[in-house]
Amino acid sequence: MNDLIKKQLDDARASMEKAIEHCESELTKIRAGKAMPSMLDGIYVDYYGTSTPLSQVGTINTPDARTLVVQPWEKNLLVTIEKAIMEANIGLNPQNDGTVIRLNVPPLTEERRRDLVKKVKEEAERGRVAVRNIRKDANEKIKKLKSEGVSDDELKVGEAEVQKLTDAYIVKVDKHAESKEKDIMTV
Repeated sequence: MNDLIKKQLDDARASMEKAIEHCESELTKIRAGKAMPSMLDGIYVDYYGTSTPLSQVGTINTPDARTLVVQPWEKNLLVTIEKAIMEANIGLNPQNDGTVIRLNVPPLTEERRRDLVKKVKEEAERGRVAVRNIRKDANEKIKKLKSEGVSDDELKVGEAEVQKLTDAYIVKVDKHAESKEKDIMTV
């Protein structure tokens, strides 16, 4: 196989890997009824005038499957953290006891589970679309290699390899989505 085509394949593989990682990170944000520190990943706190991730101003623990405990490194941040969690609108009510903030994760209703499964399906579709867009870009770049003297047969082989990569990464997206759905639907 031509070196120019190999480079395009490697670039496509790297991009698809990033798309999968992004899809995974988005899927972990969808809560499955269990308390997980990652549920608070998107929350930022005003820390001396700087927007700082919650995980960088305190520790987040899960003493049991239904509770999150946020312990700030500075006591004066308790109210700020509590406010940030409420503003994030993640469906959890912070309880400030003066030293830590407790968040009780309510069990999911059947209706809520179905909504979350819909979200998982939407996120998986975004992942598949991202992979397909990478395929399209890679194929366009491979077609442009014709002007650099790459033969038609080599171009076809390159496009076939891109398609194999695409199929493999779409299967990965589907597996992640399937496991997340199972996680959500398990009571």
